[in-house]
Amino acid sequence: MAEIKPRKTLFNPELRRRGIYVLPNLFTTAALFCGFFAIVQAMKGSFEPAAVAIYVAMVLDGLDGRVARLTRTQSAFGAEYDSLSDMVSFGVAPALVAYSWALKDVGRLGWIAAFIYCAGAALRLARFNSSDEVTDKRFFQGLPSPAAAALVAGFVWIMANTNPDSAGNRWGSCAMLVFAGITMVSNIRYYSFKDFNLRRSVPFVFVVAIALAIALLSYEPSVALFSLFVVYALSGYALALSRRLTRRSPIRSD
Repeated sequence: MAEIKPRKTLFNPELRRRGIYVLPNLFTTAALFCGFFAIVQAMKGSFEPAAVAIYVAMVLDGLDGRVARLTRTQSAFGAEYDSLSDMVSFGVAPALVAYSWALKDVGRLGWIAAFIYCAGAALRLARFNSSDEVTDKRFFQGLPSPAAAALVAGFVWIMANTNPDSAGNRWGSCAMLVFAGITMVSNIRYYSFKDFNLRRSVPFVFVVAIALAIALLSYEPSVALFSLFVVYALSGYALALSRRLTRRSPIRSD
């Protein structure tokens, strides 16, 4: 007689014993709340708090994985929950914030641009979760969704006090959404900073650069953060161009 396996239900003692780790999922839930808060604020017309909430979600999203690794509380549930939270905070929220701010009266062009970004974020997360290949951990394939969200939210944050119906804001929002959405699903490589070691010695000029960055951030946070992520988004294209030119350059023999 064949062995009867226990059904996977909520009353299965094996599943009850597994449980869910609280600490890393608290950070994930907080990031999810920030994404939801950004959507609610955009619906109310408060676009600056909405953009700031997306940046706060980025910080929390960066902490949950590190906390899980430090406390050895990684789990399949946490990985799936983190992806769903990322889709809300870095996929749906930035698209709706930008659309509600400057594109809701544009017509089809507005919601198409917002959908391109939203679909790009979903595809980016799906590709990341389903990839089993061993890749270079120093680089991401495609623009990470938090960085893409920072581009869109940063543009709205800087321009929140200007007229959203101006041609510059409308076309700028469309361009930012489409650029970020397409770059997320591209094969362009971006440095991941996973091999960055804070305990390693660095040149003195590096410390000076950090001091200048902190000063700029304290003077005008919106401009400093947006500029930082613009440079990061363009760095992938610069790296790809540099690699292509290097491969095409002829090898000289003495």
